[in-house]
Amino acid sequence: MAARAMNPAKSLSDTALRPYWLDDPGRPGPRPALVGDEHCDLLVVGGGYSGLWTALLAKERDPARDVVLIEAEETGWAASGRNGGFCAASLTHGVANGLARWPGELSRLEELGQRNLDGIEAAVTRYGVDCDFERTGEIDIATAPHQVAELREAADEMAALGLTGHEYLDRDALRAEIDSPTFLAGLWNRTGVAMLHPAKLAWGLKRACLELGVRIHEHTPGSALSSRGAGVAVRTPYGRVFARQAALGTNVFPSLVKRLRPYIAPVYDYVLVTEPLTEDQLAAIGWKRRQGLSDYANHFHYFRLTADRRILWGGYDIVYHYGGEVRAEYDHHPATYRRLAEHFFRCFPQLEGVRFSHAWGGAIDTCSRFSAFFGTAHGGRVAYALGYTGLGVGATRFGADVMLDLLAGERTERTELEMVRSRPLPFPPEPVRSVGIGITQWSMTRADENGGRRNLWLKAMDKVGLGFDS
Repeated sequence: MAARAMNPAKSLSDTALRPYWLDDPGRPGPRPALVGDEHCDLLVVGGGYSGLWTALLAKERDPARDVVLIEAEETGWAASGRNGGFCAASLTHGVANGLARWPGELSRLEELGQRNLDGIEAAVTRYGVDCDFERTGEIDIATAPHQVAELREAADEMAALGLTGHEYLDRDALRAEIDSPTFLAGLWNRTGVAMLHPAKLAWGLKRACLELGVRIHEHTPGSALSSRGAGVAVRTPYGRVFARQAALGTNVFPSLVKRLRPYIAPVYDYVLVTEPLTEDQLAAIGWKRRQGLSDYANHFHYFRLTADRRILWGGYDIVYHYGGEVRAEYDHHPATYRRLAEHFFRCFPQLEGVRFSHAWGGAIDTCSRFSAFFGTAHGGRVAYALGYTGLGVGATRFGADVMLDLLAGERTERTELEMVRSRPLPFPPEPVRSVGIGITQWSMTRADENGGRRNLWLKAMDKVGLGFDS
């Protein structure tokens, strides 16, 4: 009698429903909430990567600048402490998206992105941020025949553009790196992606900011932004902050500049993390060089190894809730956890019996062009950067530099970019937004099932530059 296959749901029987990265005894305690009024040169709203990089770079540019950062919860508690830890050089969500939108400046964007990633690595070293930073690169993986041709075409396109550091891997070469019966080919970006511990990066940036004199107040949400004389004021539960300038790093949460809200559609992404693998289990799949991995479907998975030899496995489902609200009850989605577990064991059948220690989800600030957009408000006294669409681990540092350039009124190599000067299309209001997202999700699934062929709906979305993804 043939052995019965394992029920993937059993691997979830004792899973902790909390982010693995934040489940750390070394997690720093919160800073005191703001009580009373504060005055400063620069107010930063948001204690994720966007806000932390802005505060840090502002002090590096001018150590005498008085900087205050307020955070509604605790530093790194939202997307910055829940993501997969892929820190990419790309500012455009990949070469294909950048080429489609800004072909004339793609080479410049790639150069700036590489310099930005180098700057992150340098900061991690300079400030002693212990965040398991590894410059491993990332492999895009074909798991269907049509994706093999797409990866080969992408490799040829990059070579024609003079973009180096990318290597095409056929089936045997790929499975020599990481062994799965589902893998058909790969494209290895050797230099443009690092793996890291996302929460430890946020905590390390927080410590560095404090050491440079940034005043950080946690459990201090900003509820209203207004012009006040030559500056601005932000109301908090127990006081106000008066500042000459402000930088907004609230991303997926409703912007204090209300006209920006239609540009963001919050979507929920979900992740599993296994128990630590044994030496034999790790040997069964190879993966000696610890690259980040992502399959090449529209509904894709991303996966990587942690420092303690767990596999993080996330993606595939992208869940949008009517009205675009961000709520704690959306942070878990059992149907997606089961689906991810099924897909994990299909990818790595040699790991049957492995259990998942943690499962969680969180909201992503999706915009219609898949990469961040920037601008100012309140007469140039407020700057914003948002819409990173799942690419915020690395690109937020670039966005912080853009915001500081805009606040300084400087013409720089960043502010001259069409990418920085332009905006994405806003999403339509409800109920059209939900209907459109639903049709797009269905169409993307159909494309994955039909050799990558995009239907008329997706072709129309491509033509007007309106997309939905993460």
